[in-house]
Amino acid sequence: MQSLTTYVVNLDGSADRLEAISARLDAFDVDFERVPAFDGRKLDLSTLDEYDAARARRYMGRDLVGGEIGCYRSHLAVASRFLNSNARYALVLEDDAFPLCNPVKLLTQALPDLDSLDPDWILINIGNNKQKITTSVKTYRVDGHECDLVAAHYFPMTTSAIVWSRKGAASFVDGHGKIFAPVDNFFRHWLTREGHGYSFWPAPVTTTDAASQILAASGQARKKNQRKWYYGFSKQKRLLEDKIIAMKRRKKFRYQIAKLTISE
Repeated sequence: MQSLTTYVVNLDGSADRLEAISARLDAFDVDFERVPAFDGRKLDLSTLDEYDAARARRYMGRDLVGGEIGCYRSHLAVASRFLNSNARYALVLEDDAFPLCNPVKLLTQALPDLDSLDPDWILINIGNNKQKITTSVKTYRVDGHECDLVAAHYFPMTTSAIVWSRKGAASFVDGHGKIFAPVDNFFRHWLTREGHGYSFWPAPVTTTDAASQILAASGQARKKNQRKWYYGFSKQKRLLEDKIIAMKRRKKFRYQIAKLTISE
């Protein structure tokens, strides 16, 4: 599929991880471009103008850590590279992604259908490990893996394997403001409200057992970054608001699909 470009986000010095995902993609005859990941583990967040610490504390109930900023910057970088290309779509894999089937073959089948259903679609999460508040669209079978394309009204977390439309990538890059959440939390916040987010279930891509190096220090740093006393409240408020919005959007989406079906 010439209109689809595949990118792999990989930290400099992580040759073993690059070799591993290269072998996995070679097995499916999938070519890719490597995009160097941004290593944010040693960042001094107090000096970053692009980081909104006050909003992060309100929204997440805690401060972010350098690894999370690095992961966010990495996804901005790969979206920008995609926009500078002539490709129509971008498949973005982090280097711990583990495809269970040929992702390009799956997307070759599904993307024309999605373009027809929703020309304004933004982002597809194909590496999600959980699924809530969705609407099934169509079933696909590739290399023995059967999965449904679903409208993900409550957009799933994780960014190990995502697919951009040009409109979606441009909205992410051009609309980027200050960072107030990890990139996967931001995608949920954005797409749950905006709509036009999709995924597959069961996911056609999982991850290896290797911890992500770009976030390797995050868990330890979060323990050192003492959570605010209101962390639990902030989290529950965030989840509840997103689920209420997602359920309303699911109702609207299903009504639109029903109207489309009747008109045909």
